[in-house]
Amino acid sequence: MYNSWLQDPSSVHASWDAFFRQTYGGAQPGEAYQRPPNLATPEPNTLPLSAFGAGAALVPSGAPGALGGPSDKVIDDHLAVQAIIRSYQARGHHIARLDPLEITFADLHANDKDAKAIVVRNYMEGYEEKDMDRVFKLPATTFIGGGEKQLTLREILNRLENAYCRSIGAEFMFINSLEQCNWIRQKLEPPKVMEFDTETKRLILARLTRAFSLEAFLAKKWSSEKRFGLEGCEILIPAMKQIIDKSTEYGVESVIMGMPHRGRLNVLANVCRKPLEQIFSQFAALEAADDGSGDVKYHLGTYIERLNRVTNKNIRLAVVANPSHLEAVDPVVQGKTRAEQFYRGDNEGKKVMSMLLHGDAAFCGQGIVFETFHLSDLPDYTTHGTVHIVVNNQIGFTTDPRHSRSSPYCTGAQEDIDPENVYVARVVNAPIFHVNADDPEAVIHVCNIAAEWRATFHKDVVIDLVCYRRNGHNEIDEPMFTQPLMYRKIRSMKNALEKYAGKLSAAGVVSQEEIKDVKEKYERILEDGYVGSQKVTNIKYKDWLDSPWSGFFEGKDPMKVSPTGVHEETLTHIGKRFSSPPPNAAEFQIHKGLERILKSRMEMVESRTVDWALGEAMAFGSLLKEGIHVRLSGQDVERGTFSHRHHVLHHQKVDKATYRPLCNLYPDQAPYTVCNSSLSEFGVLGFELGYSMTNPNALVLWEAQFGDFSNTAQCIIDQFISSGQSKWVRQTGLVMLLPHGMEGMGPEHSSARLERKPLIIMTPKSLLRHPEARSSFDEMTPGTDFQRIIPDPTAPATARKLIFCTGKVYYDLKKARAERGLDNEIAITRVEQISPFPYDLIKDEVNKYANAQLTWVQEEHKNSGAWCYVQPRMRTLFPDREIKYAGRHISASTATGSKHMHLKEQAQLYEESFA
Repeated sequence: MYNSWLQDPSSVHASWDAFFRQTYGGAQPGEAYQRPPNLATPEPNTLPLSAFGAGAALVPSGAPGALGGPSDKVIDDHLAVQAIIRSYQARGHHIARLDPLEITFADLHANDKDAKAIVVRNYMEGYEEKDMDRVFKLPATTFIGGGEKQLTLREILNRLENAYCRSIGAEFMFINSLEQCNWIRQKLEPPKVMEFDTETKRLILARLTRAFSLEAFLAKKWSSEKRFGLEGCEILIPAMKQIIDKSTEYGVESVIMGMPHRGRLNVLANVCRKPLEQIFSQFAALEAADDGSGDVKYHLGTYIERLNRVTNKNIRLAVVANPSHLEAVDPVVQGKTRAEQFYRGDNEGKKVMSMLLHGDAAFCGQGIVFETFHLSDLPDYTTHGTVHIVVNNQIGFTTDPRHSRSSPYCTGAQEDIDPENVYVARVVNAPIFHVNADDPEAVIHVCNIAAEWRATFHKDVVIDLVCYRRNGHNEIDEPMFTQPLMYRKIRSMKNALEKYAGKLSAAGVVSQEEIKDVKEKYERILEDGYVGSQKVTNIKYKDWLDSPWSGFFEGKDPMKVSPTGVHEETLTHIGKRFSSPPPNAAEFQIHKGLERILKSRMEMVESRTVDWALGEAMAFGSLLKEGIHVRLSGQDVERGTFSHRHHVLHHQKVDKATYRPLCNLYPDQAPYTVCNSSLSEFGVLGFELGYSMTNPNALVLWEAQFGDFSNTAQCIIDQFISSGQSKWVRQTGLVMLLPHGMEGMGPEHSSARLERKPLIIMTPKSLLRHPEARSSFDEMTPGTDFQRIIPDPTAPATARKLIFCTGKVYYDLKKARAERGLDNEIAITRVEQISPFPYDLIKDEVNKYANAQLTWVQEEHKNSGAWCYVQPRMRTLFPDREIKYAGRHISASTATGSKHMHLKEQAQLYEESFA
């Protein structure tokens, strides 16, 4: 009854209410019961005493408010204490001792005094020393009691300081889930929550020793080589291993990692356990045994399967290769992770997880981080939680953080003390744990929390390892040029290993002999690896693949064009299913315009004629029939930017009710995924690239909304797609679809910048509904294959000119030729495959027109399009023949924005083509 009264005084009889009020007000035994003047219900605005805390009992009997509840001062004091507790939870990180150098606080623009004011503000005004020993009831939103329900104010402040203002600064109060906030509080606040047993401490020391020893060994053997070592943040290795250990306990079998160059060799050696001789041989000037140009050692990836000796479970570890665009690998890792989850049937991400490492300057400076975070909760892109680790050097290359970001933290943009402003990580409610990298046990505690958070809630989490670089940007850089004060402090400091080993030795956890033995044992392993590396004669880049496709290429001719035709009954079946309304059409109401589109498609199927949208559906459907997974991703791909695809039909009156025809072709077909993406090219293209790396027997496609929109993904195209095979022997089956065509719609909607990327499918815009841009079933049945060129079917061998072109311009030229009556004088051949260049077929075609003038015609400007790629290859093929160019002149812009000028340029193109 008393507990009920604490929650709501009106829930008990008025006589009991009076009794409890007297008792709570401090009445002595035997004096609490008084016959109430009447049995009326207390006034409705009476507060439940649970809101005031146990301290209310300190009000003496007979004091003002004794009969009606606690005094105003008691209420104010308890509310102030609750506000203090909440302030520490929300803002304690501002005064946490996060910097190992003790140069700055978390907030770069605040000093110690300012930071403390941020936490306690005016809540302590009016308190005196004697108040520090007053007892206050703890609210339900804190766990500092560790089982106790009330504490003195002194002890409350002490425990809050220990939880939030020592080596860990936690940001989580912005999360809009009480369950998740309380979960984090329970991991941080209870007394002794961060205590480890002796074996765990010894394991931390051993792993830290390995991380230090490797860097020292590399520095000794290759003192003049860049290696982007981990000195100053060696705790990263024990941290990553702890996350992997804990995640393995929760069922994870595969971890896919992406990281910048700093510390990569240490991660490969001590986290992945890549053979040391393979790592050390990268320092030698050896030739590659594989095709390709290769890459520097700190950009390479790897793939390892091994036994996790801590958990005694097998684990697969992959580090994805990446360039010096530090964060460009982020979406690639996420796509690869999502694909592995898909093929394993891991719909909740319990078996496969991703871990992303970041640099502090890159994390806050590169927009791809934000784009990747925004994929984390999208249904077709989520990886069910990523552990992010920021190696926070507190400096960029040479730039002070006060000049490289506007936010207090590299993890986001908080202004002053408002905890509700948005962080990069906050947009997806990811908690952020800042931690002093020179406190190994605090780091490991945070790693345990992060791994369990990910396993429990399947959401992202960020660990900000606040550390430093003992050397400059690399080992041959001089940091004193620009950061003299910081590096004077660094060079006078003991490193984290010395500090931690000394601490454990002083506590009797390990002896000096044991510390020495651990170090010497690993040094012998390093020496053995070095000796082994001397026997390596060449570099095998296939040993550095992060996604090996075992057996996929063996015995196959990469230049062979295989038959692609399918049986007519298959085409008809797919076409009819794709052209039919949902089976429950009477209940499933589709748009009237779609009814007309479906009817038109059915008519094409019956006439054995195929346009682009129907042909695409038949291609996808025939693969699905064969068990090949197809995934199409990009902005508005479900409908198609030009309203041509309609792979998802929507009920016009019921939200989220959809029907996908290509998912309902055959009972045993492969799954088909078509998904509208976020408005991101860089992030989503990177994601699909990573997805395509996992399984060679899949068709993964990304479509740009317009061809030129892929420009913001150019980093992925240049660094991963166009050059990935040469640098990393990377294997990918990604297909890019770039809508293309010069139609007077301005620069950003005209070109797909073909000259930047010849390995792409240039898909049409106006040709989607062009009456002549259609094919017969006869061109798709067994015995047919992809036509690398399409010869002119009517021009005679006596034609005076042979035009080569590609894309939409063919239909414009064909129409203009007919209008000029030049069908017997001009032959027009379409080049459907530009790369690899079809030398054999081009040669045969030219031989058919022995006396014809050879001309390449394109819509794009002369410095754009395919001309710069085609011209030298045509000259190689026909060194003694002139190859003319007809098209627009050189321009920095891809197209004019004037419709009048566009038509004028187009007319000039025809004149030059037929001259």
